[in-house]
Formats: sequence, C-alpha cells, structure tokens
Amino acid sequence: MVLLSRAKKGPIQLDGSAHSAKEIPLTLDCDEYMNKNWFRSKTVVFGFIFLMMVYVLYKNERFLIRSNDPIWNHYQTFKWWLLAHGVAGASALLLGPMQFSDRLRRRYSKLHRIVGRVYVAGALIAAPFGVLIQYRFDEGLGMSRSFTIATIVDATLWMLTTLIALTFALRGKIQLHSQWMTRSYAVAIVFLEVRVVSGIGGWNNNLAIAETILWVCLALSLLFGDIAIHWRDLRTTRTVPAKAILANHSRTARGQFEVTTEQS
Repeated sequence: MVLLSRAKKGPIQLDGSAHSAKEIPLTLDCDEYMNKNWFRSKTVVFGFIFLMMVYVLYKNERFLIRSNDPIWNHYQTFKWWLLAHGVAGASALLLGPMQFSDRLRRRYSKLHRIVGRVYVAGALIAAPFGVLIQYRFDEGLGMSRSFTIATIVDATLWMLTTLIALTFALRGKIQLHSQWMTRSYAVAIVFLEVRVVSGIGGWNNNLAIAETILWVCLALSLLFGDIAIHWRDLRTTRTVPAKAILANHSRTARGQFEVTTEQS
C-alpha cells in the first residue's frame, strides 16, 4: 500500500504498485462530504421524531388543555404523580435532540452540560414514576401485570443507558458518552412510538395489541440506537480511479522539477 497524497482532511490510499496503469478503486476519506450527509440524516430523523411528538400531543394529550375532559376523573387519584412524571419525561424528550448538535456542543459547551443534566434528571424521575403509576393505579383499572412488567423493562433500560452515558461523560470518554446517549434517547422515544403505532393502527383501546407494540418497540430500540451510532460506517465510501491520482501527481512532480531547474 503506497501513500500517494493527502486529501483535505484525510489520506488517499492505493492498493498495488504506484506505477500501475490500471484503474484501481481508491478509498477517499471525504470528511466534509460525510459530515454533510450525516447532518442530513440527523435532520430527517429528528424531523420525524418532532412529527411523532406533534401527533401524540394532538391525539393522546389533548386533555391537558381541556379541563372538562372525562379522562381527568381517571387521573384524579394520582394527578401529582402524573404531573412529576409528565414534566420530567417531556423535558427529556424535548431537550434530548439538542444533545446531538455538534455545533451546540462546540460553541456552547456549558449549555450542553446544563441540558444534559436536565435530561438525566428527567429520565431518572420520569422512569420510576411511570412504573409507580402503572403498578399502583393502572393495574387497578384492569391493565395486566405483564403490561406492568413491560413498563418496568422500559424504565430500567432508559435509566441504565442514561446512567452509563453519564458515567462516561464524568470520566471524559466523550465518544462512549455520545454512543450511550444515543441508546438512551432511542429507548426514551419508545413512549412516542407506541402511541403513534397504536393510534395509526386504531388499537388505542386494545390493551393486548398495545402491549405487543410496546414489547416490539423495546426490542428494536437498542438496535435502532446502534444503527444510528454506526450510520457513517454503514455508508459506502466514495472511490476515485488510480489513473487520475497518478496523473495528478505526475503533473505536480513535473511542475516542481521545472521550477527547480529554472532556479538552478
């Protein structure tokens, strides 16, 4: 393997002889190109998450602005538990995407840390309160124990991934911190995914199907998180022909030779 030149931010490498006339694919480290594509991918993903938020607010949470909605009778006995759960969970869901902004992290590192602390606090409050509400109140209204177990698994995954991300941040291992934050947020949006799928499918009143959807979303959450983490690696790198690189170097070397000759 012969190093021929350096691109703007990375090496261009050629397998085989540097004098071969054959066109051999080269792996071109196009950081700028990949960063643009990564930005577009993030924009699409978070745009979709925003649409899920809007759907859930309209479809499932409209009662918040309707004081005479009958569902308040159901929430009356645990409204303060629900308030803590709702505010903490909403804060984590809304602020989470800010943590994935490279520009915010570079330019406003203090704000990034503050938002991160709010996210961690939101996860560690919303998750156990959700389990408490499900076990103590919703089971009494006819929901199954298996649904409670699914809620416990969801809450445990969210808290564990968040705490692991926090641990790596405190140890200065930023890349690992970022990866585990991605997994944490992938688990967090299970709340949205279950409601969107149930609503679109017309299964809001079918608890058995809703529970199945919850288990499926939980099973896929960490997989989706890891796909997001390794998305750049999954993308095919661009290639350029070896002949073009060799010709360019030949012209460069010839020009340098002529300049040296004239100076002599």
